Amino acid sequence: MTTTPVSAPLTSGIPLSLYVLGRESDPRSERGVECPGDLPPASDPSLVERARRAKAALGERLFILGHHYQRDEVIQFADVTGDSFKLAREAAARPEAEFIVFCGVHFMAESADILTAPNQKVILPDLAAGCSMADMARLAQVEDAWDVLADAGVADVTVPVTYMNSSADIKAFCGEHGGVVCTSSNAKSVLDWAFDRGDHAKLGGSRGSSPSAETKVLFFPDQHLGRNTAVLQMGMSLDDCVLYDPHQVDGGVTADQLRAAKMILWKGHCSVHGRFSPEAVDDVRVRMPGVQVLVHPECQHEVVLKADLVGSTEFIIKAVEKAAPGSKWAIGTELNLVKRLAAAHPDQEIAFLEQHVCYCATMNRIDLPHLVWALENLAQGHVVNQITVDAKTEHFAKIALQRMLDLPGETAKD
Repeated sequence: MTTTPVSAPLTSGIPLSLYVLGRESDPRSERGVECPGDLPPASDPSLVERARRAKAALGERLFILGHHYQRDEVIQFADVTGDSFKLAREAAARPEAEFIVFCGVHFMAESADILTAPNQKVILPDLAAGCSMADMARLAQVEDAWDVLADAGVADVTVPVTYMNSSADIKAFCGEHGGVVCTSSNAKSVLDWAFDRGDHAKLGGSRGSSPSAETKVLFFPDQHLGRNTAVLQMGMSLDDCVLYDPHQVDGGVTADQLRAAKMILWKGHCSVHGRFSPEAVDDVRVRMPGVQVLVHPECQHEVVLKADLVGSTEFIIKAVEKAAPGSKWAIGTELNLVKRLAAAHPDQEIAFLEQHVCYCATMNRIDLPHLVWALENLAQGHVVNQITVDAKTEHFAKIALQRMLDLPGETAKD
């Protein structure tokens, strides 16, 4: 896998503690990830017009994808908005577009490159736009973990499942080892498939294990999505889950613990969703009587237990869209999206779940100056910041993605 550079405040009225971008930070935030308050306006007032001109000059050769967590100054230029996998599929459905500009983060652009045609070029306006969660599961670490499972005698009965929020080489590892990719909305369906696949493989003897061995799933990189799905949707207990820490010797778990577990959860998390606390849920219920707490399944298990509704980004958007006027919401997901929902539904009271505001710092690296720079270079014939995935990685990553797409039901949504 290679990356090739070729050349409104919330309407609830509830006071929030804001941290000035670049000048203040919250010590509770993920180490190395800033937790800014309101984002500054674009420094150059001509940037909007320059972006419009460059986009118009490129015409149908250009297709701009905007992730829900992008800032408004960027999202206004998106041809389509959505979550990561939806956007990658939208790009694949536009074969006439020579340039796919992905206003998101690195793993999303990789997925778009995997699913689009060879003649299409995927551009990431800022190569520093990564994902802290995806970075928590590196290929070498996952390969070491697989060796630990093999030493414990359970690799042959383990199906690797990776969340969409992972690098291309991690998806390829799953494809090569009989595994699959999942999104936040289809995690249960994918896990059902994984456990069923393992059981059938054992009975057929194709995985080299005895029928008495219990099928397991190695789930990465987000421990919270794996735990919430296993316990709250599949009826497992917390004791059925074991946490594998790639920074500890042998993952910090014993062979007996691995043998006893059904779900082997990778110690990774989202630096935004992982911040929401059970105390924040209690606090908002006091401040907003009658509020419904709506959170993403990447939140901690204790937060999800206290919430009224749990679901993917698309689920969150649809829940608000369907709600009656006067509804009160405290939403636990990225702040750009929460503010956008509040602005779009002024007849509802919509608040950010935490009083300490946190944007996705890496997502917000895609700003208007970077977008204009990329578009103007493309309009002038210079391809910049192209994201390319090597042929072998693409082959096996596609296998893992296709296994997900082949599942029955609405499994292609985030």
